[in-house]
This record gives sequence, structure tokens and C-alpha cells, in this order.
Amino acid sequence: MYTASSSVSAPPRPHRPAQVGGPYLDPTQAGRTRRWAGASSPQPLSGRIDLSGPQGAQLRMAIASVHRICPEFNPVQVLRRSGRSVLLVGTMGRTTAVAKCLLDVSPVWAENFRHEIASYRAFVRHRPPVRVPRLIAADPENCTLVIERMPGRAAALTRHPAEAPPRADLRAALGAIARLNAWRPPAGTFDAPLDYGRRITRYHELGLFTDRDRDDLQKLLHGLAHAGGRQATGQFCHGDALLSNILLSPAGPVLVDWEHAGWYLPGYDLATLWSVLGDAPVARRQISQLAQQAGPVARDAFLVNLMLVLTREIRQYETAVQRTMREAPPATAPAQPGAVSFGEEQRLLLRRLHDDCALARRAVRAAVGTR
Repeated sequence: MYTASSSVSAPPRPHRPAQVGGPYLDPTQAGRTRRWAGASSPQPLSGRIDLSGPQGAQLRMAIASVHRICPEFNPVQVLRRSGRSVLLVGTMGRTTAVAKCLLDVSPVWAENFRHEIASYRAFVRHRPPVRVPRLIAADPENCTLVIERMPGRAAALTRHPAEAPPRADLRAALGAIARLNAWRPPAGTFDAPLDYGRRITRYHELGLFTDRDRDDLQKLLHGLAHAGGRQATGQFCHGDALLSNILLSPAGPVLVDWEHAGWYLPGYDLATLWSVLGDAPVARRQISQLAQQAGPVARDAFLVNLMLVLTREIRQYETAVQRTMREAPPATAPAQPGAVSFGEEQRLLLRRLHDDCALARRAVRAAVGTR
């Protein structure tokens, strides 16, 4: 029922070459180091860390924040940087560590960051059934986190992979997610990050859900609330189970980025993974079968999750497309034959997400009709 239709009728998204090193690049390959005198204790930095200009000032503040809780951290390279946060890799004696610092301290992002810190602290007391980085130091007030660097390659380098993942990679990812979803941490350790009723109402008010969408989803929620049993009470989920948040290593998968971890309706992680595998219909079929194998209750929960996740993705990418159209410079030269611009790639992805949402909407209506 959830086999993807052809992604879109337009040409497929172009393949992007893999980035060398991935999100957890080996710091021993960082190149020559140089001294920076801005910290309280000078530390050798890689030449790849640019501390000049406004962005350099942000990096200096981030490094100083890390040194306040972990003075021995020696920054080596910027692994990832966005307008929201920066990820630094560094050494601590013979140990390699990763420091994550929030740059956008708006209330929503700060709350998510503190939730991630709380998750890592909970993992110290209650070990999950999957591999996670070890917590080294954290400062919730200043939104700074230091964890051990885990070896491995990311299962995907983008949120929506342009190609289907290898079967072995998908099998490893699904196995880790299944073990995590079966975990029952002590009561009170984690909360429920998503208020389903409120989210449905909000999407309806924003015009993202029709009246029938809202009514159908509320009917499914009502049925789940009265179903009873473990399937209806909730499932522990990562909350952002993307392939880019799963590192694959010989010792097994490692899950990172725990800022949305907590209790959800069953199938939330599977719905997240399904939503980003638009170019992998076989993988989608396998995921939907896993989500429904526990019966109608599990099916309904998966469908509610899928509608919310897909609608969130649509909202996110509509904003991205609008921003790209505003900021894109006028074309000065004809594009290469067959080339697809970044803005066009986003529009193709958005079309596919709308197709997926229509597919999920039909499945929700069919499920309501069987109740």
C-alpha cells in the first residue's frame, strides 16, 4: 500500500558525489595546525578553521564555550556548520571528541539542544540497546555539548538520499531502530516531545490539513487512545531517524543527534525513514510492512505519524524553495544540458513529497473506513 509511486514525472534528482570524510572526519587528516591566541590557553588549530570575520568571531565564542567545560579539548576541524549550530572535532589527549555548540539561541532551538543533553545524561544512567556516543561534558545553560567521536561512515550524507541505500546498510539501520523502539527506559526518564492533537490542529489552522484530514486523523487518534495495550501507550523513538544520523561501523550502527528522543506513537521512526526514501521503493515497502506487522493499531499509528512527518517535510521545503527563489541571482549563462539546479532539485523533491502525502492521505481514509 505504501510502495512509492515513481518519485515524480520530472527527471530524477542528479547524483551528488560523496563528500570526503563524511560528518565525522578523522581529525588526524586535518592538515597543518596553527596557534590561536584568543583562548585563555592557546590551542593548536587546523588551518581549515577560519577565525576571521563575523563567522570567525562566532567560532571563537563557540570554542571558548567548549573550553569552559572541557579545557583539554583541542579543536582541529569544523565538521559541520549551519546558521543554527557548529560541530567541531578535536582531541583530548589520546581521545577524539566532538563538540556541538548552538549558534542560534532562540527558545525553540535552545529547548531542543537541552533535550539532547538530557538524553545523553539519561544514557549514562540507563544504557540503550544501541550504540551511542559517550557523554564527556555538557553545559545546558550555554548550549554546549562534548561527546566522544565514534568511528564509522554516515549511512547517507543528505536528508533525502538521491539513491537507494545498499541493502546491508538499510538492514543495519532498521535493526538498530527496531532494538531502540523495543526499549522501555524507566518511567519519567524521557517525555513525549510531540503533542499529536495540538500538531494536527496547528497544521489545520495553517491550511496544511483539510477539514477531512483533521477529522480522519482525530478519529484514528481516538481509536488508538481506546485500543489499550503497549501498542497504544507509546514507543520509545529516536525522533529523527534519518540515515544521516546513523553511523555504520564494523562494531555496529551508532545513532547520533538525540534532540527529539522520547515517547511517540508506534512507528514514528519508521515513518521518518519512509518519508526520506522516495528513491527507494523497495525499502519503503519493507518499512511499511514492518510498521504494520503488529496489526491494525500499529497500522493506524504509523499512518498518523506518516501524515505528520510528510506535512512537516513539505512545510520545510516549501520555505526552502521560497527562500531560494528570493535569493537566487539572475542566470548569466545557459545551464549545461541535463543539469538540474539546486532550486529545481528542491522543487522536484517538493513535488514528490506532495505525491507521498496524497498517498498517505488515501491510506488514512481507507483506515478510517475500516474502523
